[in-house]
Amino acid sequence: MSTQPDPEVTDVPTILLRGGRLHGHDGAQALLSRNGTIAWVGDDGAAQAHEDSADRIVDLDGALVTAAFSDAHVHLTMTGQGLDGIDLSKTRSVGEALRLVESAARHLRGRPVYAHSWDETKWVEGRPVTARELDRATYGGVVYMPRVDAHSASVSSAMAAVARVHGMDGWDGTGVVTRDAFAAVTNAFTSAMTDADREHYLDLALRAAAERGIGLVHETGADHLTSFADVRHVLEAGQRPARTATVAYWGQLVTDQAQAADLGQFLGVAGLAGDLCADGSFGSRTAHVLEPYLDEPGHGFGYLSAEEIAEHVIACTRAGLQAGGHVIGDAALHTMAEGFRQAAEVVGREAMVAARHRWEHVELPDAEVLATMADLGIWASVQPAFDGLWGGTEDMYAARLGEDRALATVPLRSMVDAGVRLALGSDSPVTRMDPWQAVQYAVWHHNPDQRLSVTEAVQAHTVGGYDLAARPGGSLVVGGPASYVIWDTPDGELPVTTDGLPDLGAEPDLPLPVARLTVVDGHITFDREGV
Repeated sequence: MSTQPDPEVTDVPTILLRGGRLHGHDGAQALLSRNGTIAWVGDDGAAQAHEDSADRIVDLDGALVTAAFSDAHVHLTMTGQGLDGIDLSKTRSVGEALRLVESAARHLRGRPVYAHSWDETKWVEGRPVTARELDRATYGGVVYMPRVDAHSASVSSAMAAVARVHGMDGWDGTGVVTRDAFAAVTNAFTSAMTDADREHYLDLALRAAAERGIGLVHETGADHLTSFADVRHVLEAGQRPARTATVAYWGQLVTDQAQAADLGQFLGVAGLAGDLCADGSFGSRTAHVLEPYLDEPGHGFGYLSAEEIAEHVIACTRAGLQAGGHVIGDAALHTMAEGFRQAAEVVGREAMVAARHRWEHVELPDAEVLATMADLGIWASVQPAFDGLWGGTEDMYAARLGEDRALATVPLRSMVDAGVRLALGSDSPVTRMDPWQAVQYAVWHHNPDQRLSVTEAVQAHTVGGYDLAARPGGSLVVGGPASYVIWDTPDGELPVTTDGLPDLGAEPDLPLPVARLTVVDGHITFDREGV
């Protein structure tokens, strides 16, 4: 059984690692961290001189040490809530999902039910659960049941009444909510959360991040998902010793520099970006696309105009904040690119590049959009799991978009070749925080032309995330932060790349490395061995 460090610990231990492989240091086997920084890297022979000063000596037995990963798109409280809720991701029918909801309702004895991560394309019925079905399963209880993409949900009649969604855009009358109705339901459900609830959920989420070798997460909030209070709790939680660190973004449109500066300072965020939605998702058919969806009429929805985007970007750039937003479909990406080009005409290209603006997801860009991103220094915060779970010619993206367009989604290689900087993430709880799984998905993209090398994917999941947040870290550098992870391969040795990383591209579905010890700024945040 693993043990976790006390989050209130303030002393920073001096740790000596020896007998392993250090990524980025060919021939080095040992590392010393002291006072939160990497103090020394060298060979095992020279490590003997540091033994007496170490509070803890770790014999690596050949294990790999890398810098701690960064997850560039996370919803922390929702992640913890999901870990504490009813996970429907493995269900294969409406009936199976309803049985889990009914069991939860009995256990909760009248308290609201949170059941998440369902995907109707995996259910034999091929449709969402209705309010009437949830009412029967819970005897009229409050049920909030967000889809896996967190852009639509099924809700019970009681939940719909509490949120007052009848007549709103996105209310379909059967219990499925999208757009404004989805935001209203989400806000109504989360408004009942107490500070104690939030602390519990954040603790679960940050422990899960540490267990996966993550040293920094980018919280990407917005008022349709969470609240000002939640952002403050997230930032406070990440500042405590022995916790994964946090940086936050808030998705709210602004119109002038003063408004941007005041809001950024009030919340303590790095930017007004994150889940400021330019459109929705493919799964909920709300992503704004140029060609209509194949399995239902419509082009999705564009929520922002190019003029609104430009005004927002100008305000943020002048206020010294990162700007950006959630953008998935090709139509929305064209609108976003036009807005950023308009902003650049006002503030200048150099100011745009210096600001490190960011777009989330960027799933269906064409060459023109990528050229704009590269020219203006716009980062792409992307999730390889979106292709891994839903891409290719036989899964949900193909059903929604057609095979050719499905293979064009999440074009990692095209982004890199165009000169767009990448930071990889999970969008947890949409997909699980799991950096090595993300690397594997990137290396085995459904479209062979869009695959990254292991080195490129790891770089984007370490250095990329730290650079995007303007935080030191992401590599093992003497004098840099002591944020690193020891990795074991319990299912046997893995092939390695020329720079010593697990060669997950050697063949599909290789076993993934497992974190033994995670250290963030010198503090132990996860210890699988419990020593």
